[in-house]
Amino acid sequence: MAINEIPVDDIPAVRNVAAGRNFDHRFFFAVAVLFPLTVLIGFGPTFYLKPLFNTPPIARATIVIHGLLMTMWVLLFETQVYLIASKRIRVHQRLGIFGAVLAPLIFVTGILTAVGAAKYGSASAPPQIPPLEFMIVPFADMFTFAILFGAAIYYRKNAPAHKRLILLTVINFLPPAIARFPGGLTDSFGPLWFFGVPTVLTLALVIGDTWRNKKLNKPFLFGAVFMIFSMWLRLPLSSTPAWLNFATWITS
Repeated sequence: MAINEIPVDDIPAVRNVAAGRNFDHRFFFAVAVLFPLTVLIGFGPTFYLKPLFNTPPIARATIVIHGLLMTMWVLLFETQVYLIASKRIRVHQRLGIFGAVLAPLIFVTGILTAVGAAKYGSASAPPQIPPLEFMIVPFADMFTFAILFGAAIYYRKNAPAHKRLILLTVINFLPPAIARFPGGLTDSFGPLWFFGVPTVLTLALVIGDTWRNKKLNKPFLFGAVFMIFSMWLRLPLSSTPAWLNFATWITS
């Protein structure tokens, strides 16, 4: 049925749907701008803009490989947002296959990077936390990413749930970049800064999304709760015998 054939009573609903889609496009465009800026600010001195800063050399090749793969993930997210906004859905779906290949590579290199940092040391690790305890942070980053991305693939035919779960994979990668922001914010506020900002942002997004659509997106809520709990449980679990035994085993 063409729009001009829709009964007058239904026209406001059509306009609301169109307005909602336009809002989503603008919102994801904003995220597509802010996400790489956050990554650049956090990792610029030690990776992207390293020649301009007097920072320690990159210790291992796995760090470089993981950094390049993560850069590809950022660029993939930017491209996918553009394709959806330009209504090139088929290209978006085909490119999603590349994302399904890229994600396991990010997971594996992220785990290897975390193990290497715990075993051989890392200039970016907080000196006040033992390496084996701190290893739980990047480990949890990777496993949370894997579960959220797996859920996004599962809901790939449910566009509202799919794109919100992909958004959570982006937020999940914010703490490592935010923790490296200049200005001593991490030293001053610790987890309240690098976990607190993503937590507040996620809760605001879930509440705002529910209010705007007058409907709770359950996969979005469950994914958000899972991600937030994974952030705040890391440090309490990092000193438990179970984690330390596992960390000792995997780094041996």
